[in-house]
Amino acid sequence: MGRAFEFRKERKFKRWDKMSKVFTRLGKEIVMAVKAGGPDPTSNPRLRTIIQNAKGAQMPKDRIEAAIKRASNKDEKDYEEVVYEGYGPFGIAVIVETSTDNINRTVANVRSYFTKAGGSLGTSGSVSFMFDHKAVFRFAQGDWDMEELELELIDYGLSEIDENEGELFVYTEFSDFGTMQKALEEKGIEVISADFQRFPTTLTELTEEQEEVINKMIEKMEEDDDVNQVFTNMA
Repeated sequence: MGRAFEFRKERKFKRWDKMSKVFTRLGKEIVMAVKAGGPDPTSNPRLRTIIQNAKGAQMPKDRIEAAIKRASNKDEKDYEEVVYEGYGPFGIAVIVETSTDNINRTVANVRSYFTKAGGSLGTSGSVSFMFDHKAVFRFAQGDWDMEELELELIDYGLSEIDENEGELFVYTEFSDFGTMQKALEEKGIEVISADFQRFPTTLTELTEEQEEVINKMIEKMEEDDDVNQVFTNMA
C-alpha cells in the first residue's frame, strides 16, 4: 500500500497548484483539533498529529502557531466534518471528505460537481462499503527491521506494514489510530505524517479519455476550500 499511498499523494499535490491550498486545509484541521481538545499538543494527540503533518508539508512555524492562537479565540468559527458519497461518470464510486462552516453551501457545491460531470450525489453508505478506511503512519525506516517491528506492533492494531524508498508505512483500522499513535510515540518513532485514507476494495479500469473526465471532476472538487480529500475506485 505504501507505493499506492505515495502515488495518490503525489498526484493530489500536483493538482493543488498552490501550497496555500494545503496550508488552508491544515489550518482548518488545527482549528477543529484545538476546539475539540485544547491548544496544548502534549495533551491533545490529534493536534500533535496535525502539527506533524503541517511540518511535513513545510507549513511555516508562524502559520501553525497563528492557527492555534486563532482557534483558541471563542469567536473563531467552528467547522463540521461531513462525508459525501456518490457515483461519478462511468459508474466510478466517489467519496468526498469535507470540513465546513456552512453545510448548505457545501452540499450544494458537491452536488453540482457530481451533476456537471454526469454523476450523482448519493446517500450515506451508498459507496463507503466499497472502501477500507485506514489510518496510515509514515516515518523514516532508520535502523528499524520491518519484520521485527511488524511483530511488535500487531498488538496495537497493525494490519499491514510496507516499505518505500527508505520510509515505512504502518496501516491500522480507522478505529485503532489512537492506539497505534501512542505505541509509535512510546517507541520513540518520529512520525513524518499520519493520515486517514480510504482504499477501494475493487478497482474499475477506464480508458485514458474516461480517466481524464474523472480527473477533471476531482480537480473541481479539490479546488473547493471546503473539500479535504476525494477518493475513488478508479484504477
